[in-house]
Amino acid sequence: MAKGKRNKDGKLSNVLVVRFSAIGDVAMTVPALYGACHAHPDVRFIFVTRASMTSIFLNAPSNLVVVGVDLKDAYSGLKGMRRLLGELREKYDIDAVVDLHDVIRTKYIRLLAFMNGLKVSRIHKGRKGKHALTRKNNKVMLPLETSRSRYRATFARLGLAPDESFTGLFGSGKAPAELFRDITSGRPEGEHWVGIAPFAKHPGKIYPVELMEEVVSKLSGIDGMRIFLFGGGDYEREVLRRWQESYPGVKSLAEGRYGFATELALLSNLDCMVSMDSANMHLASLVDIPVVSIWGATHPYCGFKGWRQNDENIIQLPLTCRPCSVFGDRPCHRGDYLCLNGIKPAIVTDKILSILGLMRDLTKQ
Repeated sequence: MAKGKRNKDGKLSNVLVVRFSAIGDVAMTVPALYGACHAHPDVRFIFVTRASMTSIFLNAPSNLVVVGVDLKDAYSGLKGMRRLLGELREKYDIDAVVDLHDVIRTKYIRLLAFMNGLKVSRIHKGRKGKHALTRKNNKVMLPLETSRSRYRATFARLGLAPDESFTGLFGSGKAPAELFRDITSGRPEGEHWVGIAPFAKHPGKIYPVELMEEVVSKLSGIDGMRIFLFGGGDYEREVLRRWQESYPGVKSLAEGRYGFATELALLSNLDCMVSMDSANMHLASLVDIPVVSIWGATHPYCGFKGWRQNDENIIQLPLTCRPCSVFGDRPCHRGDYLCLNGIKPAIVTDKILSILGLMRDLTKQ
């Protein structure tokens, strides 16, 4: 592989940035990535991720190239990583690598890059601190550095510190209605639009379906309320379809497979989003809307709170067993998931209504 070239003054010209997964983590790179592009307009940034995630990067800076790759076929395994780096260097004349993932695949890319004379920088994930925060006994309950801060620091170590210019994928405004017309028409005057994403990858993050249905039921009884349901898998589609059929003003997006671009456009027009500690929290944050986030086995202290989200909109119980996991993938020590089952639906609905300026006691209806 040919060595990358730098400007005559020694500055970097073409920087490869890598984060393959997961959706929420890729979404969290956006403020730092766009900020780095804006702060360093003479540098071209080549961001590589899974092909399915490239449509997240809406209204990208002119000096950002987003490359989607298939890690199961053409670029599988370490051999695939060698091939990928070789092709990217040949096409973009890469002279540095920013690793925002730090897994086996990206470690190998870093190694190859370093051996070929490229500058490299990797994210420091703070694994020791996360272990101390989530262990069963003698927890150290201190907030850790956020993932967004870690991403920013990774760029800064190469002299590419991001600025704070990013305000949202649609700037400080909302996407025009024609961008989400496949889902619904524009919002009539006086309507309130709320999104609900009731699922997550692991059970330790999912508010019980029957309790969330109570939230949907109460909200749907309010005049002028529209509720948009977000989800994906077969089970999720079945649940969301049932809610759509059972309650007025409720629409499930799970059937449509509209894609990130369309759903993000709709998200930007919502008054608020209700989400677990999941990708939807981060996607909603990228379009600058308030998110009511529900936390169970995980905790905002681990550093994954939504970008620019208000702590007052976080719903969680003060249990000494929390957090028991960074990602929500460990079984409950107690066996009852009290961290989630103990959150009353009225707490969730009241928080939503507070954001909408519609505080009322729905339990008396």
